[in-house]
Amino acid sequence: MQPVEIDFGRHNPGVDPQLHIWGWEIPAYLFLGGMVAGLMVLTAAVELRGDRPRSWAMQLAPFGALGLISLGMGALFLDLAHKLYVWRFYLAFRPASPMSWGAWILLLVYPALAIQGLGGLDATARGWLTRTFGARAGWALGQADEHRTPVLWATLAVGVSLGVYTGLLLGTVPARLLWNSAALGPLFLASGVSTAAALLLLLPLTDDERHRTAKLDVAAMLAEVVLLGIFLVGLASGGTPQRSAAHALLGGEYTAPFWALVVLLGLATPLALNAAESWLRRPATRLAPLLVLIGGYSLRAIVVAAGQHSSFALLP
Repeated sequence: MQPVEIDFGRHNPGVDPQLHIWGWEIPAYLFLGGMVAGLMVLTAAVELRGDRPRSWAMQLAPFGALGLISLGMGALFLDLAHKLYVWRFYLAFRPASPMSWGAWILLLVYPALAIQGLGGLDATARGWLTRTFGARAGWALGQADEHRTPVLWATLAVGVSLGVYTGLLLGTVPARLLWNSAALGPLFLASGVSTAAALLLLLPLTDDERHRTAKLDVAAMLAEVVLLGIFLVGLASGGTPQRSAAHALLGGEYTAPFWALVVLLGLATPLALNAAESWLRRPATRLAPLLVLIGGYSLRAIVVAAGQHSSFALLP
């Protein structure tokens, strides 16, 4: 009897030689979601310390964050294969599913930001709202004031959850070894805080607000440097598969854009510019915040692209 050879090998152009699932929509969502998380953390934490928003930019930041998260969710919606069934995310809550957690966290972002924003408005804005929308606006403002401290703590908690989730979302694909790191969630949270501070620094703030935001931006960038080091060392010190995944950023095809856009332009240069402005007492420029924003987006775009690449060459 003639033997028959059966090939069970996988021949899927969507998987081999590399994974083709997530395009530009996911890095855009991760970037905008992380920035919104950073805005929630920054604005809530600053006010919990007793510093109420003074400038229009700080007062309107929560409302601007609502627009940014809507854009991010729009990008996420475009990525869905079955867009008409998106409502099914909210028919159940699965504690073991990070995506289920993320869907509900995104839903909580809207009321948290809206109530926080109302409570941070000054008398001029409150008067306009009351004249325009009547008693309902007055009632909403009263509720926002009466429960101000719990609202700020809730906003802070939702912001931290959203920021960490943007990293954990990638970890739901354990076969992608570059994403399978516990440092990715905190790294994306720190990067989100940094990009949020950078965005605020591009807006008209009071001198005190600008000084405080710049200090928080530097602290977030330093935390990002540490977490990025932990992320890379954790991969490079693992077994052969982990070291092969790390090779994408440490010698492979994504090495040059990663170190140029994320490390050099997005972290080292802004930190150096901030140090020079502080030590030499030079006026702040918009270059450092712009570079932070470029680095924040590049981090997510490169990690998503490199993580989907499955044809890593094994290290010798």
